[in-house]
Amino acid sequence: MAKMIMVQGTMSNAGKSFLAAGLCRVFKQDGWRVAPFKAQNMALNSFVTKEGLEMGRAQVVQAEAAGAEPEVAMNPILLKPSSQTGSQVIVNGEVLGNYSAEEYFTRRKELMPVVKEALDKLAKKYDIIVIEGAGSPAEINLKENDLANMGIARLAKAPVLLVGDIDRGGVFASLYGTVKLLEPEEQAMIRGIVINKFRGDVSLLKPGLDMIEELLDIPVVGVVPMSQVDIEDEDSLAERLNRREKKAGTDIAVIRLPHLSNFTDFDVFERLEGVSLRYVEEAEELGLPDVVIIPGTKNTMSDLKWMRDGGLAEKIQELSAVDIPVVGICGGFQMLGKRLSDPYGVENKGTMDGLGLLDAKTVFSREKVRTQAKGKMAAAIPGWDLLAGMETEGYEIHMGVTRNLGDCREIMYSQKDGHPVLGLGNSSGTVIGTYLHGFFDAPGMAERFVAQIEAGKRAETEAAPPVQPSHDWKQYREEQYDRLADLVRNSLDMEKVYEILNGGL
Repeated sequence: MAKMIMVQGTMSNAGKSFLAAGLCRVFKQDGWRVAPFKAQNMALNSFVTKEGLEMGRAQVVQAEAAGAEPEVAMNPILLKPSSQTGSQVIVNGEVLGNYSAEEYFTRRKELMPVVKEALDKLAKKYDIIVIEGAGSPAEINLKENDLANMGIARLAKAPVLLVGDIDRGGVFASLYGTVKLLEPEEQAMIRGIVINKFRGDVSLLKPGLDMIEELLDIPVVGVVPMSQVDIEDEDSLAERLNRREKKAGTDIAVIRLPHLSNFTDFDVFERLEGVSLRYVEEAEELGLPDVVIIPGTKNTMSDLKWMRDGGLAEKIQELSAVDIPVVGICGGFQMLGKRLSDPYGVENKGTMDGLGLLDAKTVFSREKVRTQAKGKMAAAIPGWDLLAGMETEGYEIHMGVTRNLGDCREIMYSQKDGHPVLGLGNSSGTVIGTYLHGFFDAPGMAERFVAQIEAGKRAETEAAPPVQPSHDWKQYREEQYDRLADLVRNSLDMEKVYEILNGGL
């Protein structure tokens, strides 16, 4: 049976996912079969496995770092917020239903056997399981039937590393307060402390480290410096979503929707030279970008209303009228059509006008589409000749079907048999949409997309800019995981970490 270690944090975004991914890579490099695990994840960034089941992307990243195939046992419960007080609850990769926070809280005890079964399944296949907590273990109002932190440590008999974020300030207070709000039995489960996101001379931190060790009787096993390792962010707290400033280069404006999901679709643009990627929440911020992207969302109709109320919808329509390209991904694709209909109350029962930029209609259905897919761009796409015939792949996660009402061009097909159609565009090529998450990650796709945008900005007599060389993004991610492992090895006392791992509870 596998040995287990758990990473918890004093707060959200303290670096739990980051450290867990790093430990997964270190253990893999050391020759162990490693799997990540997070019993309950609340996130709008999700992924579809080969079996067509849905799980959080953070555990997919950790699985990649561990060299393991992602499976829903690594994240048996996924909560996807759909409003201020409710979430879609996904259990073992399938939708259980939509619940208010109170309804879900009363049902958590029923889900503990699901968590145990998933953990047991992984324990039979792997040598080491790196478990990630959620939020903070000191959320004392939520401790009953805990499926996130100490309840899982107790179930797994996993010693805990507690991570504090020093960059926000008050790290020693947050570490001390977190530990002291726990029951004595829970405090004893914490076997090591990690200080994360440190800037400066670590020797100046030494007196504080000695004092916190003495106060808590828990060793500090490492101080991790602020780093430039490029791995996916987990959720809406990601700093990259706060980028508003337009910089030099191709200006890509992504609408930061209230229920924005899978913003990782656009990470690739941050790695390309001469590209300015920014996230826009207000109409006046939009300006005159080179391209507008409407991303995925957990609540299409609600977010479309939000865009209308704030003037963004009208602004996007105005930009499209002067041939600024508009691209929609998943929920953003649905918004591009003329009409959205929700006969079953999946989101907001009733109908709503879309942006009217595509001659298409979306009807929401009770069943969620969850599938991996390989697509091929059409041989001739008006305005997008650099993408013609290119192959791509990704996954679909959506509740609804979008139909061509007659005046759309089919711009992308399934590689398997040409059906279903994976993307539509308008007749002039200024508006395109697809359900395929990960569309831009295919070799050469992002580079050619940017080159096409730049070519469209020039007069026909001007020479088109050269296409940037295609990058192997899969290899790039592997290199980043190795960099992360180096960071963890150099920052943590790995001999002590192994001692904690092998000691169990």
